[in-house]
Amino acid sequence: MFSTREMPSASSLFSTYASMTASVMLVRTMVNDLVPNPVRVYAHSAFRHFFKTRSSDLTLIIEDNNNISRNQIYDAAEVYLSTKISPNTARLRICKTPKEKNITIRLEKDEKIIDSFQGIAFKWRFIHSEPERNHPHEVYPSRSERRSFELSFPKKHKDIVFDSYVPFILEEAKAIRDDQRVLRMFTLNTSQCYGGGGGIRWDSINLEHPSTFETLAMEPDLKNLVMEDLNRFVRRKDFYKRVGRAWKRGYLLYGPPGTGKSSLVAAMANYLKFDIYDLQLANIMRDSDLRRLLLSTGNRSILVIEDIDCSVDLPDRRSGDGLQRSDDHFQQSKAPGTRSKDKGESSGAKGQFNAQLTLSGLLNFIDGLWSSCGDERIIIFTTNHKERLDPALLRPGRMDMHIHMSYCTPHGFKLLAANYLGISGEHSLYGEIESLIETTEVTPAQVAGELMKSEDADVALEELVNLLKRKKLEGDGVVDEAAATTTNQEIGTKKLAKRQKTENTKPRKYNGRKRTTKKKS
Repeated sequence: MFSTREMPSASSLFSTYASMTASVMLVRTMVNDLVPNPVRVYAHSAFRHFFKTRSSDLTLIIEDNNNISRNQIYDAAEVYLSTKISPNTARLRICKTPKEKNITIRLEKDEKIIDSFQGIAFKWRFIHSEPERNHPHEVYPSRSERRSFELSFPKKHKDIVFDSYVPFILEEAKAIRDDQRVLRMFTLNTSQCYGGGGGIRWDSINLEHPSTFETLAMEPDLKNLVMEDLNRFVRRKDFYKRVGRAWKRGYLLYGPPGTGKSSLVAAMANYLKFDIYDLQLANIMRDSDLRRLLLSTGNRSILVIEDIDCSVDLPDRRSGDGLQRSDDHFQQSKAPGTRSKDKGESSGAKGQFNAQLTLSGLLNFIDGLWSSCGDERIIIFTTNHKERLDPALLRPGRMDMHIHMSYCTPHGFKLLAANYLGISGEHSLYGEIESLIETTEVTPAQVAGELMKSEDADVALEELVNLLKRKKLEGDGVVDEAAATTTNQEIGTKKLAKRQKTENTKPRKYNGRKRTTKKKS
């Protein structure tokens, strides 16, 4: 314990404090007068840096844009983090547009998420800064709103973040978008084309075709071959770039009508998550329109030209009759029932379409310089008669893979029966049906039509058996004699009635004059 005589008095403490304060103020005044301001600022910053608390974490700021374009990492992080939301998250933003299949979930302001990658914990925080207004009634704020993510992690893992974690987020976000993507079906809008003041353009609707490779009535080997070819195509971006070729693939689907060519196109689109562009060549009059349509198609798309053998009469590349065929094509493409124009108008119309759609323009569209305007594209031609196509369309590089869509096979029938009737095992009529299918030409569409007639498997399969038997008799040239006799009698009766009607109205001479008489029956 200190005695009271050892404790300083209040007056001595106050005098000491006043003396120290005066000394500090004197030193501060001398420093301000003698030391330049930049030197003082530098010394102050060095002092703070030396004594500040050291953090072991590094924080990255990922803003939504850079005032020019969108930040790809921000968009990917927004999609990726929507799948990492934990039960501890208190506030979320949700929305859904008519074109989206699922509800979109996003973080709300200041919400945090902990993500784990390679055993490392990464802390995410969503920052949303509201627009600043200088005045309460200001209509346009001085600064627009900004959104960003803060990513915090230990500094020692910086290389892992830049080399592995960020690329992983970009790939995962791409896969999520592809899975949630709503496919579109594009078709040509020609309502204001050629003389209407507008140009030809694409219109689109949602592609909701349910066809998949699982439901497609194709032979397993051919189906697997097509799927493997598609997989190889989409993963060989670097290969196409290295060899100097456009990243595209051409397919020719040929076979009788009703064998599933359109269903295969839809299955390919659903499998790859590609949009479909349905190109009708009959609605295109010039090569320039074809090039413009190509430039307006998006990446990751399938361009379909159906019935190429009969969709349009393309002028031969060497014949020199392009003008005449263009004029004929223009006249044939006019809507039925429209009044023909006078001679002057017709000649003007013909002059307008001198630069017609040609085979050379189509080939350049498929495999020429214009074909490189876009990535990850598939071009599909369909035809019922492969032999009618120009050989120039069929060579590799234009149609890389030729797929023959044949008549229904026993395997295809079983798949259709499972899809339409829910038959998973065997049925008592399977043996007879398979035997008839092997010797009868019947398309999958015809088989499906019979299976749709009844939900009762026995009834539907009986109808299919009757159809196959009728087609087999027609193929073998066997005709029911009773039916043939009845048909011949009907034809003879109709011919006799027609002959009697003609004779009754035929002019006849009577006493040197023509007279029309009715013959008594």
